[in-house]
Amino acid sequence: MDSGTPGGDRTVTFIPGLTVSLRQQLSLGFEAMNSTTLEAVGKRYDATLMQHARRKSWAALYGIRERMRPGISEDEAKVEAAEVFRELGTERLWHPVLIRIGANTTKTYREKSDPTVRLGENDSYFIDIGLVFDGHEGDVGDTFVTGHAPEQRACAEAARTLFHEVADAWRTQGLSGQALYAFTDERAQALGYRLNHAVKGHRVCDFPHAIHKGGDLGALDSTPSSGLWILEIQIAHPSEPFGAFYEDLLCHETGTRHAQ
Repeated sequence: MDSGTPGGDRTVTFIPGLTVSLRQQLSLGFEAMNSTTLEAVGKRYDATLMQHARRKSWAALYGIRERMRPGISEDEAKVEAAEVFRELGTERLWHPVLIRIGANTTKTYREKSDPTVRLGENDSYFIDIGLVFDGHEGDVGDTFVTGHAPEQRACAEAARTLFHEVADAWRTQGLSGQALYAFTDERAQALGYRLNHAVKGHRVCDFPHAIHKGGDLGALDSTPSSGLWILEIQIAHPSEPFGAFYEDLLCHETGTRHAQ
């Protein structure tokens, strides 16, 4: 999820190679929604370090998963998450930790959770974290299930399936951000779930990406570049009070399918 805070003026690079300060950008009157400016990165940007931040973020997410137990609340889980981040040497968070349990898994990023909800014996939850390692942003999320909860497990797997289908469509067809989310909606309905249309993906790069004002992936009318965008998928069961979430970096490296 994207809730980064813009910083001050600094030098940025517009792929493929034009370097200019933000103040110069404004004075030159570049179009704000131009796909080139939407994919601006800082001078420190390194694609290898983006993958490093991605791997470390997944390690952190699975570290939090190991600490989740029936009876834990979302606030208690966030305390556990902070300890995991310290152990991994996380530089900082670039967005608040989001852990949703049970019925709260249907809520959007900016909606408040019911604080009385605790993880049940047969239940589901998701984790969404945005971390900085070596000056580069990671943003990952996945949904997990406790005990015997087959419907929740199927929903969690559907979110993963959707992510990988959509990412593969981007790799093979070069779809725009807008087309990616249209395809996501179509596939979610085919799988029997409701897509959360408020979740549209966002930029990442060397910290802070928010200074570039890249907007939503779902609003991008061109093909997104590898290693610069987070593809987010949030779905909900059509009649039951639970949902699922999955997100990862949209990149040519396929990585490992994260499973329960």
